Amino acid sequence: MLNRGEGAVGRGNGGRLRAWTVSWPVWALAGWCLAVMPMVPGARGAALEGGGTLEASVVTLEVTFKNYDFFQPWNKPTRAVRKHALVLGERELITTAQNLADRTLVRAQKGGRGRWFPAEVTWLDYHANVAVVTVSGEGFWEGLTAVPLSDEVPRQSQYEIVRWRDGNLETRRADFSKFTVGEGAMSASPRMHLELNTEIGGLGWAEPVLAGGRVVGLTVAKGGNVCSVMPAPFVRRVLAAREGGRFPGLGYFDFVWQPGENPATLDYLRVEGEPRGAVVIEIPKDAGADYGLRRFDVLVEIDGFAVDIQGDYLDPEYGHLMIEGLATRRHFAGDRMRMKVLRGGRPVEVEYRIPLTDYANDLLPMHVFDQEPEYLVAGGLVFQPLHQPYLRGWGEDWRRRAPFRLVYFNNDSPTPERSSLVVMSQVLPDPINVGYQEFRNLVVEAINGRPVRTVADVQAALRDPRDGVHRVEFFRGDGLQRLLLDATALEESTGRVLQRYGIPAASVIDAGPAAGG
Repeated sequence: MLNRGEGAVGRGNGGRLRAWTVSWPVWALAGWCLAVMPMVPGARGAALEGGGTLEASVVTLEVTFKNYDFFQPWNKPTRAVRKHALVLGERELITTAQNLADRTLVRAQKGGRGRWFPAEVTWLDYHANVAVVTVSGEGFWEGLTAVPLSDEVPRQSQYEIVRWRDGNLETRRADFSKFTVGEGAMSASPRMHLELNTEIGGLGWAEPVLAGGRVVGLTVAKGGNVCSVMPAPFVRRVLAAREGGRFPGLGYFDFVWQPGENPATLDYLRVEGEPRGAVVIEIPKDAGADYGLRRFDVLVEIDGFAVDIQGDYLDPEYGHLMIEGLATRRHFAGDRMRMKVLRGGRPVEVEYRIPLTDYANDLLPMHVFDQEPEYLVAGGLVFQPLHQPYLRGWGEDWRRRAPFRLVYFNNDSPTPERSSLVVMSQVLPDPINVGYQEFRNLVVEAINGRPVRTVADVQAALRDPRDGVHRVEFFRGDGLQRLLLDATALEESTGRVLQRYGIPAASVIDAGPAAGG
């Protein structure tokens, strides 16, 4: 995968696209702006191809979900948001998967006002950012009309964005910016997006986007004046696979490549003729003999598309795009893709199997969905998994604001010896931990001589003190290398801490697998 900022394309930490794309945290997706574009003159609702408007096809969803505080993982506040959904077919709505994780209640409203009906998510995939919702309740589906998703996104100067606002269906214009390849709103899996320039505030809540009277996408993010739109053809492919019972998930390229822009590099790799291709500089450490690609292969064709020295291909519909998008353009995880490479100057054709995008691919998972945050309190020491949701507690700019020693691990990939990490996030003061209260955010390496990779490992290790003492060891480079606690007083101390700080339980461990992969 590409990292233009470093001059190389890198899978980096488990398949995450970096530098060349912007990842917006969930709570920033609305991207409020003060200026507002005028409504389309005379438009009460965007006109659909063949007549009619979207008033009978766009509904409002209200989602209440647990908005966990990873700095105090025992707290379980809730939050409610409103977003849009389209009538997809018989008793089905289509929307984005954003804000549907850890949900406790979903309600639907038609016509922009009036009664709310109980709703239920029947299917979703977080990596694809697609969800299907159904609604129960007498009368909800009366008067609603399904609207088809377009099988193409035409390039034109302006598009229309539709939303319910204060009980009225608004239609506003947005200007075309570009087609681009980037991470999904909830996943590192690359896909093509449509970017629009607009001063409209409060977008990113699955508002339908129209072109020529057809629904061409749903909004997924807004930052500054740039609105990112998930294309309708991508959603159609995901839904078609789901309906056929054959949606295996999205994939990505798990090798690292760099553009072939340096003539000296191409000469060294014996690329003759017109400069072309991207250079493979790293393959997975566990790649077997059947992996296909090798280091220093020059990618000259992927899935029938020629690769230029920028690492782009010419898409017949959307122009020049980064080759990362080919992993999801017509394929899903598990598909086999033909690639042509130059190996030592000789043309070689290889078969590449697209791996599954999974949050577990990263040492620090991008998301942890549909489970309570894990933690363990022992003698005032708070142990938690180290992952990106924890780091995002430092805000949108967490890569710069969070402690460097924690962010550093975000660039690493998991190994059999180190599949995940645990951090001692804080020390709640108690007589047993006097002298340690100021230490926090230290990555745990071992407890009582036993390696620690999960919070369950912490719990198991604390059952086996040595000589009446618990020894907690941290990774080298942290200020504190070792911490000692009186094992005989640990249980009593933990009880005091729980009572003093109002913590309901000493631990939440293995609350369940993260949904959505």
